[in-house]
Amino acid sequence: MERKPLIAVYPGTFDPITNGHLDIIQRALQVSDRLILAIAKNPKKGPLFNLKERTDMVQSLVADLPQVEVHSYAGLTVDFARQMGATILIRGLRAISDFEYELQMAQANRKLAPSIDTVFLMPSQEYFYLNSTLVRNIAADKGDVSSFVPPIVEKRLREKFGR
Repeated sequence: MERKPLIAVYPGTFDPITNGHLDIIQRALQVSDRLILAIAKNPKKGPLFNLKERTDMVQSLVADLPQVEVHSYAGLTVDFARQMGATILIRGLRAISDFEYELQMAQANRKLAPSIDTVFLMPSQEYFYLNSTLVRNIAADKGDVSSFVPPIVEKRLREKFGR
């Protein structure tokens, strides 16, 4: 019997996408046949980049990965994952501080959608501390973010903060 392709959803605001996100994407491709990057609209977070800007940046960075798709969504992540036919949610874990929140989310998602499993992936050690908030804060203070984000994102951050 032929197995169904494993479809995974990696949700996030990606505001902005970082080298840590890209590292998780590469790892997620090792455990899935098709990876959907789900960019959350989530206006409650007050993103620096609007949805189109975030989507454009992400799409340009994964354009050479045919098994990766980029979509935006609003609402519950598990509802979006179900609509896409996914059976895996990908979540990055950096530090123990992430774990409690992510565990709560995974358990709630399991209750809402028992057929969808959460897979936690840890980034490479060099990205363990990295998150989008840190990048935005450094960029806002005119700091060098070149080792944290791809060049296209660095350029967009400079434009946003007037450099």
